[in-house]
Order: sequence, then structure tokens, then C-alpha cells
Amino acid sequence: MQDAHDVGLTLGTLVLRTLARYPDRTAFTWEGGELSYRGAADLIGRLQKVFLNHGLQRGDRVAVLSANRADGWCAGVAAQLCGAATTALHPKGALADHQFQLEDCDAAFLVADAEAFGDVGAALSVRPGMTTFTLTAAQYGIDLSRAVAQAGTATARDLAHASDIATLNYTGGTTGRAKGAFRRHQALVASAVAILADFELPRRPYYLAVAPVSHVSGTKVLPTLIRGGCVHLMHGFDTGEVLAAIERRRINFTLMVPTMLYSLLDDARLAKTDLSALELLLYGASPMSPTRLAEGMDRIGPVFAQLFGQTECYPITYLPKEDHDPAHPQWLASCGFPVSSNRIALLDDEGHAVPLGEAGEICVRGPSMMEGYWNQPEQTEEAMQFGWLHTGDVARADEQGRLYIVDRKKDMIVTGGFNVYTRAVEDVLSAHPAVAMAAVIGVPDPRWGEAVTAIVVCHPGEQVAARTLIQQVKDLKGAAHAPKKLEFVDALPLTSLGKIDKKALRARYWAGQSRQIG
Repeated sequence: MQDAHDVGLTLGTLVLRTLARYPDRTAFTWEGGELSYRGAADLIGRLQKVFLNHGLQRGDRVAVLSANRADGWCAGVAAQLCGAATTALHPKGALADHQFQLEDCDAAFLVADAEAFGDVGAALSVRPGMTTFTLTAAQYGIDLSRAVAQAGTATARDLAHASDIATLNYTGGTTGRAKGAFRRHQALVASAVAILADFELPRRPYYLAVAPVSHVSGTKVLPTLIRGGCVHLMHGFDTGEVLAAIERRRINFTLMVPTMLYSLLDDARLAKTDLSALELLLYGASPMSPTRLAEGMDRIGPVFAQLFGQTECYPITYLPKEDHDPAHPQWLASCGFPVSSNRIALLDDEGHAVPLGEAGEICVRGPSMMEGYWNQPEQTEEAMQFGWLHTGDVARADEQGRLYIVDRKKDMIVTGGFNVYTRAVEDVLSAHPAVAMAAVIGVPDPRWGEAVTAIVVCHPGEQVAARTLIQQVKDLKGAAHAPKKLEFVDALPLTSLGKIDKKALRARYWAGQSRQIG
């Protein structure tokens, strides 16, 4: 019998309630198909029946490796309705990372998209003691589409408790071993409510999910459905296909990482595309160049809003459309205001709040944060020092409460006794009209300890002298911030989430040396 104190709403109940409300509306579309709200509820019920018949139990972990597919999303919901926790394998992740994740969380089931990840799914399926399902027929695993067809009609039942672990999602591992941040149903429901309360979703969204729904893009699926909207699923980012989908389907809402937006802005087809239906373009996951953001506002319109969050807590802050104001260009460097449900403090290394205007680590308390890291009590304790979740991002605040991230704590450069925040240097470099993207890192230097080093990508056909960019930084930020070295490259390495991979950049300079962070 459920504990009398466990009275919160589960994610599964919220989904089923939503799907029942709009049975005849279209929930998902994709090129060549669609699924109604009623069809999604029916599919979830059948999937749950198959999972239960194969022994899935409350408390088990179910890994999902899928492209942006409606049946993949429904499989995750069905697992959570059984009381299991889902763990998403990133579509662009390496095989070794997937294998580590399955072992670390001791996954009981794997649901694999064999059409998109056939060889990877086959390699993962050999893990002992794990049952593998494939969304469509494959040479390995249980064909889930066939099993669902044979299951007959089944009404989904919520067997989970609000205090059960619902998701176990892994950090990128950019500073070492990846960590599994687990969140309970209550936290995920709170996350959906925060998005509905603070984000400016259209009244009836038609959401273009182009980034992987296994990660931040997926956090907008349920809020879209709660509003009675529709989700259009794309299997990858192609600028031409994205622009065509927005125009043809009258998309009014989407989410992109900055590198995607840069590609759109650099595509000549943008000027010829009808984007008049677009009401909200969310961006986040990595720093956005204020110069390129201003370009986007000028060319696309007043539709931009910024989100900030982490695997450990989402959302944390939001910068609304009205603050993307050309009359206040300084606001374009902000990551926004704390969402309504969060408490945020900027703390120093001793856990004390810093004075207004000074930089401190963003620390959070709120209902959507993680419970901890899976089987890593020491890392959990470190992340939760002083009773706050430590984000690792350093920011300052203005008098109205906007936060301005100055750097990742681990990215800050200590050069000649001065602290240099790489974000500030990158913004100055990106302001030059010839520069498309820039990354700044610290490299070993016998005199300075660390030397500020910039790696720059220019727009196609554009050139600028290194000394010109270095002087621009010197003029605007001072000599301590000016790069000691500046390199031009054709492209910057990106992580699977589309962020600039500074770990890969540093590896060229820090091989065989340990970098002190703090």
C-alpha cells in the first residue's frame, strides 16, 4: 500500500491525464507519419503490458537509445508507469560511454532504436542479465513493435510512487567519470510546472524538436502536450530541413543550442524563409555570443528567450523575450532571472553570499533538483555543500536580479595572479564581424602559470589579423585578458550536446600535466 506521505503527482499520471484530455488531437508528427493523443495513450498501455510480462519491476532501470521517435518517448513513459527509472543514452555518445552507463546503473532493460543505432544496439545487447528490446525488427533483441501488436488492448496503469526515482541521467563527464544524477517523479513534475509557469510557450504550441529529446529538448515535450499542442520530431539538425519545416508546418516554438543558431544565421536560405509563425525560439546549453544573438534578433525577430539549467537541476533561470531588448544590449549577456520555484545564491568558496555585483558560484535550492549522484556519495556531498546544489557556474547579479554567467568555475584562467573569465574574452572576440565562433582556454606557461589562448573560427571568406583581435580584447578588457596566443581554425570540436569541447582543446596543451582548478 502506498505510503500516506507519498501523495505527490507522478510523471506518468500527468502524462496519462494530458493524453486523455485531447484524444482527437495530434500529439506527434514526423516526416511520413503522425500519432494522436489517443494513439499515444494506447501505445503506452501496450508497451507497459509488454514490459510487465517480461518481468520489469518497480525500482528497475531501463536504458533508452533512440533518435527522436514517438514510440521511443512512449516507451520511456511506459517504463516509468511500471515504477522503473529511465536512463537516456545520448544518440551521439560513444559506445564505451554507453557501456559504462549500463553497467553503472545496472540496467535491467535496454530499448534500442535499431534503425538509427543498429550496430551500437547490437554491441550493447550482449550485456549479461539485461533484456534488450528493439523499436523495430532487428537481428538482436525482442521486436517491440511486434510484441506491442500481439499484446492486444491494454489500459495504462500508474504503478509508480511520487517518491520513486524516475530518471537517472548522466553528466557529460567533462571533468572525469560521468555521474548519474537521479531525480524522483516529484522533481520532474516540478520541472514541467516551472516550464509552464515561467517559459513563454505559445497558447497552443507546435514544437519543433530538432535537438535530441533524450536531453534538454525532451523537457519541452510534456509541457507542449499539456497545452494541447503538437511535437514535430526531426532526427537530426540540417539547416535546410529545419527552415523548411518551420515554414511548411507553421512551427511556432523550438529550442536550439547556440551552434545550431549560428548555422541558421550563416545559411543564405534564412532570408528567403517565412518564419512568421515562430513565436518562441529558446536557446541555451552553452554560452551564446551577444553579437550573434543581436544578429538573430534583427534577422529572425523578437522571438528569442534563454534557458539555463543542468542535468542536476532544470530549469534554473530564464531570460524572457522582453529582456532581449536592443535598447539594453547588456541584458543579452544575461542567462536570466531565477525561475519562480527556485532559490538562488551566489556563494564564495566558504559558502558565503558575495556582495551585489561581485562574482560567485550559482547555487540552487528548489523542487526540481536532483536527489544526488547514483552510488557516488562523496561527489554528492561535494555538490551539495552548505545545503545548496553547486552548479559550477560563476556569475554576478544586477539590481533587478538577472544573472550573468562569467565562466564555468573549471574554465577560469589564473594568469600572473589575475583571474580571467573566458566567457568575457570570447564575447569580445565574437563581436568582431569577421569572427563566427571563438573559444578561450588557459595553457601552461612558465612565466604566467597559465596563458590566455584563443582559438577562432572566421566566417567563410572573412579574414582578420590575430593582432587586431588581441588588441580589441586589450582595449575592451585590459592587458590581463588579452590572449598571449591566438590561432585560427576551420572548426571547433563539439561535444555530443553541441557545446564547444574545451576538454578536447585543452588536451593539446595539457598532455601529461595536471590542471589545478579552484
